[in-house]
Amino acid sequence: MGAIGAVFQPELIELMKMVLYDATATLPEAKRTSTMKAEIASHILASAAKGERNPATLKTAALLAVVECSHYSHDISPERRAV
Repeated sequence: MGAIGAVFQPELIELMKMVLYDATATLPEAKRTSTMKAEIASHILASAAKGERNPATLKTAALLAVVECSHYSHDISPERRAV
């Protein structure tokens, strides 16, 4: 069944929302699309389903995943890459 059947505690859901907000805020405004947010959210969910609870780790993993598999990496300044 995997992550699809995962049940998250309310506290973890709040944590994931906060991480998603923080991760999205580091993107250039033009890249803050619903598609990008959904992509980041899916990576946060996947990490949380594996047991990750550290907000910084969740955020970094999600951002790295979307940067690596997108065409946006060249648009993100070096300061923004250092999450």
